This record gives sequence, C-alpha cells and structure tokens, in this order.
Amino acid sequence: MKVQVITIGDEILIGQIVDTNSAWMGAQLNDAGFDIENITTVGDEEQAIKEALDRAFSQSDIVLMTGGLGPTKDDITKKTLADYFGVGMVFSESTFNRIQRMFEKWGRSTTEAHRIQCYMPANATLLFNQMGTAPGMWFEHNGKVAVSMPGVPYEMKYLMTEEVIPKLATQFTPRPVIHRTIQTIGEGETRIATRIESVTDNLPDSIKVAFLPGLGKVRVRLTTTGDNQKELQQLLDEKVKEIAALIPEFVFGYGDDKLEEVVGKLLMEKGKFLTIAESCTGGYVSHRITAVPGSSAYFTGSIVPYSNAIKVNQLKVKPDTLKEYGAVSEATVVEMVKGLLDLMQSDIAIAISGIAGPGGGSEEKPVGTIWLAIGDKDRVITRKLNLGKKRLQNIEYTGNQALNMVRQFLLEG
Repeated sequence: MKVQVITIGDEILIGQIVDTNSAWMGAQLNDAGFDIENITTVGDEEQAIKEALDRAFSQSDIVLMTGGLGPTKDDITKKTLADYFGVGMVFSESTFNRIQRMFEKWGRSTTEAHRIQCYMPANATLLFNQMGTAPGMWFEHNGKVAVSMPGVPYEMKYLMTEEVIPKLATQFTPRPVIHRTIQTIGEGETRIATRIESVTDNLPDSIKVAFLPGLGKVRVRLTTTGDNQKELQQLLDEKVKEIAALIPEFVFGYGDDKLEEVVGKLLMEKGKFLTIAESCTGGYVSHRITAVPGSSAYFTGSIVPYSNAIKVNQLKVKPDTLKEYGAVSEATVVEMVKGLLDLMQSDIAIAISGIAGPGGGSEEKPVGTIWLAIGDKDRVITRKLNLGKKRLQNIEYTGNQALNMVRQFLLEG
C-alpha cells in the first residue's frame, strides 16, 4: 500500500529546522507494511499545498501531512484543506473545551487565537491529540485517505502511533515488509561488500540488500516482503548469520543496536569500569556513553584536558613529553591513559588528543591528525587517525573509533 508524505512549512525549506518527522514516519510505516512512495516539502502557501495534494492523490492511496495547524496566521493548512475538498469550516466545541481545560490546569487562559484554531474543515474526522492543542484530521476522498497532523514531532508521533497507523491498518491491507540489519564498524562500504559478496550475489530475487555507510560505520540491510512472515524471517535470519560469519571482526550489533550500548553491555559482562580523557572531542564520547540508561554501572567519569596545563597537572603528562612530541602525539596519549587510570581508579582508560579543525594544523601534523590510546594496568594500545578538515565530522568519526577500540580491547582481553 503506497503512501505519500507532505511536510508543510517555510522553516523547513529555508533550513531553519530539519525535517525529522518524515524519517520517523517512514520507519514506522515501513514496519507496519506500508510503502513510502514519495516525500514532499512545501512552504506555507495555499497553491503549493493544493498542487502537492493533487500529485500525491494521483500516485498513492494514502497522503500524510504534517505542519501548519497552529493558532497563528501563518498556519494555513486547515483552511487550504477545506478549500481543496470544497467544504466550509465548522467550530469544534469539544476541541475548544479540551483546550480550555488544559489551560486552566496550567493556570492560564485561552486567547481568541485558540478559538480560531478550533475551526475545522467540515468533512474532517478529528483525531484526539493528547500531546497538544491541535487535533489530527482524517479525510476520505474518492476512496483514498488524507491525514493532517501537527508538525511538532512529539505530537505527530503520538497521533501516528495511537491513531493513524491503527486506523490505516483496519481500512487497508498492508503487506508485511521484513528487515534485518547488520551493524558494522572498522571497514568501508566497498570492502564490506566485497567480503560478503559470496552471500549477497546468490540471494534469492525476493531479498534485496542495501549498504548504508556512516562515519566509520556501515549498515548492511536485508529486506523482503511477502505473506508468509515466519518463513521469510527464518530465511533472513539464515542469511544474516552467513554474512556475519564472513566479517566477524567488523560486526558489532544488529537492528537498531547503538555502539555505545554494545560497549556498555560488554563492560557490564566483564565487570569493568571505563574512564575517558578526551581533548579534541570535548566530552562527545562521554556524552554518548552517559546517554545510555544505567551507564553508572560501568562508567566512572571523564575529564576534558583541553589545555596542556590540565594534561600536566591532572593527568601527570610530563612537560618534557609535550615539549618533545607535542600534545597531539602517541607519547602524550599513552601518558594520558596512565595518568587517568591513577586519577580515576578505573579498570580501563581511553585518551584522545588531536587537531579537529578546521584550523590549527601544521605541515608535520595537519588538521585531522588525531591520536587515541586505550589501556589498563597491563597494556596500552594506540591508534593514529588521519582525517579531513570538517570539525564535527572529525569529532563524530573519532568518537566511533574510540568506542570501537573499547569494544575490541574488551573482546581481546
């Protein structure tokens, strides 16, 4: 069953906000067995919205829209939809009463703008929005369906989960789409593809393979669709095992596994505590680790030794080491690891020092030169990265490599 998504808002077109709604909707709809045919973004302009609806209805049975349902004058979606379907606007007393109750609970009063917000297209079936003031709107049009939802992500997600997808599933017959994803790190897309081609070149026509590269990571996704879900799931699981057996050193997880979650589980299994000293990444790796619930069971803390003084005073890096080799050097990160182990009384420590960019490099150490070290009381392992000049990409890539070094260190130990 084909679906079109239309996102509405000038703020998306001019890059003021990023459209994360469409990506989330696509994943949810795919899991529910619906095919996304197209995603369109239009501004807050009546004719553009109507033309987008015409195109969507000509190609698909379901059109999902987000944006333009607020109480301000730039929110024109409802009036445009009423004009498009050739109906008038009617006042929703139940919606206004609900908004009043919400505002009374907050100790506030409603305004005329909130009353105006309660005028809805006469042919709309209203969908309850527990997360905000604007209800969703469901339209039937020549045997097809259009749904309009607020653009606020948490409101849209509530409506999609609680109202829209269940209602679509009862009215249409989605065809199950089954995915299996292998998460890899440490090798590029081309080399991964080459390593597993003995399996992927011989997949049945019903199974499609996709390679989804990231910063130092590649997701390998297998997809199939059909009516016999049990057989298809078993077939995909078999192929995933065959692929993983060809690249075991690069596979860190499956499905939606996150590298920081995998590392946390390994630390828990090994009964180890980790600490980090990150200079050029500025706490990025620590943030990812502590974003995982329960990370206090394996993470003691971190330090951001951005200046050489902190490296010397807190981590006991020798001034002579900095003078001879510089802050961005193998010798320095090794001493950072040793000093951090003593400072934090942790089992494992990782240290990062580099030139994230876009400036600050030299001929000897160009921008993107980054040293990492990981160790315990018995051994220290180092790695040098030679990256580009894009600061945020360098930080994210380094974070991925640092976490993977922890994973490998634990597996090898």
